[in-house]
Amino acid sequence: MFEVTMPQLGETVADGTVVHWFKNVGDVVARGEVLFEVSTDKVDTEIPAQHDGVLTSIVVAEGTTVDVGTVLAIIGGDGDELSGVEPVEPAALSAALASATARVSSARAKENRQQLSPVVRRLLQEHGLDAAAVVGTGPKGRITREDVIAAAAAAPAPVPATGRSLLSPVVRRLMSEHDIDPETVAGTGPDGRITRRDVELAIADRPTSVTASDASPSLAPSAGDVVVPFTRIRRLTAEHMVRSKATSAHTLMVREIDYEHVEAVRRAHGRRFKEREGFTLTYLPFNALAAIEALRDFPHLNASVGDGQLIVHREVNLGIAVDLGDDGLVAPVIRESGALGLVGVARRIRALADQARSKKLTVDDMTGGTFTITNPGPFGTLITGAIINQPQVAILATDGVARKPVVLSSPTGEESIGIHSIGLVALTFDHRAVDGAYVARFLDRFNTILNSRDWASEL
Repeated sequence: MFEVTMPQLGETVADGTVVHWFKNVGDVVARGEVLFEVSTDKVDTEIPAQHDGVLTSIVVAEGTTVDVGTVLAIIGGDGDELSGVEPVEPAALSAALASATARVSSARAKENRQQLSPVVRRLLQEHGLDAAAVVGTGPKGRITREDVIAAAAAAPAPVPATGRSLLSPVVRRLMSEHDIDPETVAGTGPDGRITRRDVELAIADRPTSVTASDASPSLAPSAGDVVVPFTRIRRLTAEHMVRSKATSAHTLMVREIDYEHVEAVRRAHGRRFKEREGFTLTYLPFNALAAIEALRDFPHLNASVGDGQLIVHREVNLGIAVDLGDDGLVAPVIRESGALGLVGVARRIRALADQARSKKLTVDDMTGGTFTITNPGPFGTLITGAIINQPQVAILATDGVARKPVVLSSPTGEESIGIHSIGLVALTFDHRAVDGAYVARFLDRFNTILNSRDWASEL
């Protein structure tokens, strides 16, 4: 018998929401087969089964948010009794957990006693408790979140913490983004600790001021209209974009690029590259490498705006926007991208795009970006004024490349007309961080790298 628990999807993630179960109670489950989908505030991920067997119990219902390490379901053998055909609601979660864990043999109660979940470790630390002093009622004698809370309630009352010392990273971020004072939020967690749900309710309850300019009436659906509810990713994207426009002084600068040098390399090596790698050598990895190299000379674009200061990052963690179709847009991150060559960057872009579209990204794949590239060019776009991915200060849009007539100059100054591959790149930058001249020099350096680097040697 095996437990299915809420996975740890990132260092700062304390809980997750079960979005969908792909199996029903009684279904045969194979190791590696997608079992359920989990959603956090940063990413939606499909989680595969870790064991073969039969899904004998579903403990946590779809739409329920629980802590990392919480038992979600039980996978057993063919002869095991089925239970929990109808997933329990959050109010009945404790009883369902007790029912599911009671079936575990008492002979294994001490085995793996100290395999503590991240949430349990955090609660033990917050309450100053020793794990050896807490009685575990979970499977195999494991200490659960409820065990720690019960032990903390029985212990002498701790000195109340002040300020933000007991706030989780998720709660701190939400409060910072929405400018909420912790003192104004009623905490419903252990010892009055503020939870993410508390902050979300506080945000929802905030009064919204409406001015004459933004009080235009909304249109109710008419007969024949189709109402398409925003997906979770679409809602998060919308909130992030509106917040970004309200935060940064968005400014756009566009540069025309002659891609003929790059195109010659693609023509000469593209077929062999595709046979070897299994995918097409596009303009995107060339643009990515040129941006990474140019950022070394113009590091103030690889930065974040802090409290009255510019935080210039040492490493270029390059975000690449990936289109998920109707589901929205995500920007997974290539960490320490400066250490990769052309082939390495191309492989990472491809891998992250595949992971994004198959919901295999983790929270760590989505965080820590310092500069972002969005690539609508394959659809023939002309100029894209992208919105900055906060808290970064710039985003580069690489638009469509097409064959166009250009004026060519010979070494002797004679001019002629030729056909080259020409495209535009558009950099949206935060004018609080840098000025236009700085960005113009960055784009000039970007262009020089594209047209002078020995790309063929990297293939």
